[in-house]
Parts: sequence; C-alpha cells; structure tokens
Amino acid sequence: MNIRELFEKREHEIYQSCAAFSDASRGREKNEEKCDIRTEFQRDRDRILHCKSFRRMKHKTQVFLAPDGDHYRTRLTHTLEVAQIARTIARALRLNEDLTEAIALGHDLGHTPFGHAGERALSKYTRTPFCHNEQSLRVVEKLENNGNGLNLTWEVRDGILNHRTGGHPSTLEGCIVRISDKVAYVNHDIDDAIRGKILKEEDLPVNTTNVLGHSTSKRLDTIIHDIIRTSLDREAILMSDEIAEALQDLRSYMFQHLYTNPVAKSEESKAEKMISVLYTYFMEDISRLNRESVEMILMGEDQSTVVCDYIAGMTDNYATEKFKDIYIPRSWQG
Repeated sequence: MNIRELFEKREHEIYQSCAAFSDASRGREKNEEKCDIRTEFQRDRDRILHCKSFRRMKHKTQVFLAPDGDHYRTRLTHTLEVAQIARTIARALRLNEDLTEAIALGHDLGHTPFGHAGERALSKYTRTPFCHNEQSLRVVEKLENNGNGLNLTWEVRDGILNHRTGGHPSTLEGCIVRISDKVAYVNHDIDDAIRGKILKEEDLPVNTTNVLGHSTSKRLDTIIHDIIRTSLDREAILMSDEIAEALQDLRSYMFQHLYTNPVAKSEESKAEKMISVLYTYFMEDISRLNRESVEMILMGEDQSTVVCDYIAGMTDNYATEKFKDIYIPRSWQG
C-alpha cells in the first residue's frame, strides 16, 4: 500500500459518510496515472497553487483600486482567507479538507483586473454577462498550462463554478466554500473600509453587531462557530436563522455604504474605460496579443472571447502599464 492509498484509507476512517472521498472522485476529463503520495484532491490543490493565474491574484483588486497601503486585501489575500475559513469548517464537520481547500484556492482565478468594474467592462463584448466563476472554470479547463488546462477533478471544477451565492455545488465541500466566500468578503471588506476611513465600527447597524460582534475577529468567530454548530451531523451547510439574517443585513449595508460608495468607487469608471480601450486595441490586430492567444484564434477560437480571456488575465498593474505604453507618449530620448 503506497502513501496515497494510506491517505485514502484514513479518509474513510475519519470523514462522515456524506463527505467527498478522493478515491471515489468522478475523475478528470483526461485520464492520468494516479500519484503515489497525494490523493486526487491534494494533487488538484497543488496544481492550482502553482499555476500562473494564482500568482497574478496578488495584483488584482478586491474592493479598493490600487490602495495606498500595504494592508488592504487583494484578490489573493481574499482567496487565502476564504481557504482558511473553509478548512476550519470542513475539519470540524469531518468533511474533505483537501477538496475544500482546492475549491477555495481556485474559486477566483477568473477575476478580471479592477474587480467587478472589469467584469462590467468585458460584459459589453460577450454574448452573456462576463461572470468570474465561469471564467475561473475556463481558466482551469482551458487557459492554464499553455492552453492545456489543469485537468482537475470533476468535484473541484463543480465547486469553482458554483461558488457564487446562487450556485448549487454538488458536494458539501463546495457548499462550505460558497458560504465561506461570503463570510470572508463581508468581514474583511468592513476591515478595509475602516482602514480606508470610509466607515467606522460604530457606523455598522447595531441590530447586526449586537448579534455578530463588535469587531471583525469577533464576527468571524461567531459566524464560523454558528455554521459548525448548525451543520453538525446534517447533510447540509447551514447557519442559524438569527445569524443568517444578521449577516444578510450586514451584507446589504455594505452594498449600500461601500460597494456603491462614490468615494470608494470613484476610480472605477476610469478602469472600465481603460479596459474598453484595450479591448478595441487588441481586436484591431491579433498580433498584439501574446503567442498563446494568437494560436488559439488561429485554431478556431472566437477572437472576441480570446481577447476577453487575455484582458481578464491581466493584473491591475499590467493593464495600467499596457494602456500607458500604447496611448501615453514617451519622452524623447534622442
């Protein structure tokens, strides 16, 4: 019995019967020989962690565009916080922590530069609204690894696609990531808004803070404990009615006072215009794209889709520098 098989055996000894077991995975689109030391879900986690799209998230907007400070969240730190919360819940509920972590690490790989402003800009050029969860799936299935994708298991891909609030993950581990994503961003966005002097702790609605707590750490502790207590020995990932209502009220407050705040979002219209200009620039001449993108178009991929792929993969910094390089005159160096 090799190391992987020992891990698989241990899963059946520790996890609940409703967990997703790595030796019962629905598999990969392309068959591969199994690793002798890692389970299938551990292998997926490692592939995501080492891919280029994962590294680029460190320079992609979470809420504030190009914030002046070292401690504001980025798309990468958000992802790591989601993974931490999700792992804690999965471990406590005796569900598959490796699958949960793989989904969490991959759930935002398809986010555009400049956050949801980038999504809105690219949606003008797609047949349906540009959605980061669908793009995250496209990244792992098609775009990574020089167009070969990461060939992840079905369970990880299902969790990535269905991590949004309206999604319906097929595994409890996917359900954990979906709820952890919301728990993470509502709470860390409050922390960033306070850091950015957009909000103060005492501004938050009392009916929510009296239930959840009067600090970010206390609110996280309250919500995570509630999810674990409410979901324990049940084949569902749930919150109690009181906590769920308080979190939803807090989320609604954040949409009203931060996510649509004209001060916090004042630069987003510029970002949308920049992405629109870049789209036009690359559509005019595909040779301006990178080699992989040009090859995809020559192999029959829709040009507009490939251009959107290329722009969506950019970091905030790269998109800005590319725009400057194309449209801002340089000083004469004669």
